[in-house]
Amino acid sequence: MKQLLLDIAPPPQPTLDNFVVGANAEVLAQLRALLSGQSHERFVYLWGGTGCGKSHLLRALAAAAQSWRVCQADAAAMCSEDVAAASDLVLVEDVLSLDAAGQSGLFNIMNRMRDGSGLLVVTGPFAPIHLNIRQDLSSRLAQCLVFQVKCLSDEDKAQALMTHAQGRGFTLPYDVAAYLLRKWKRDIPALLAVLDALDRYSLEVKRPVTVPLTREVLAQLPKG
Repeated sequence: MKQLLLDIAPPPQPTLDNFVVGANAEVLAQLRALLSGQSHERFVYLWGGTGCGKSHLLRALAAAAQSWRVCQADAAAMCSEDVAAASDLVLVEDVLSLDAAGQSGLFNIMNRMRDGSGLLVVTGPFAPIHLNIRQDLSSRLAQCLVFQVKCLSDEDKAQALMTHAQGRGFTLPYDVAAYLLRKWKRDIPALLAVLDALDRYSLEVKRPVTVPLTREVLAQLPKG
């Protein structure tokens, strides 16, 4: 077997356009409406399990709002209330990771934004009622527009892989997509990156994309 050095390209920057929708069409439509000013909602809470796309959506919102004053906060760096008050868009990732001071800060930010302007999008792993945070903050989050971001099914992921392959100019058989889902990392960026490597390998060795060819490619790639 010919050994090749297969470089996995870094995944593309998250955008709303490259978000794999699955069962989240309503979530995506609402976020687009927020950015375009077609929605009267100003506070959104997104919850869901690991790998469902919450981080992708926050980064996509930040990228789409390039001309806005954006405040991005996580457990390590909570926006100050003054910065948030002067921001057009406040993004808070994983509310459950905020310490006591961070939770207090977010509660105060929400109070100040209610009397001012700007949009706020917060993410978390559970619905507000099930969050182990200060009660007044969970109550305030429950008053937001709340969406569950649903993880992609294997069928969704397989379809995303086949669509991506079509965009690169080749046909990905369903059995190859299913094999990748069984044998490789299951998050979409990692799957799309290995699919790109598979396409390059196929072109270099002049063989069609099949399960045996895919097995050769995966054997040459570090999985860690």
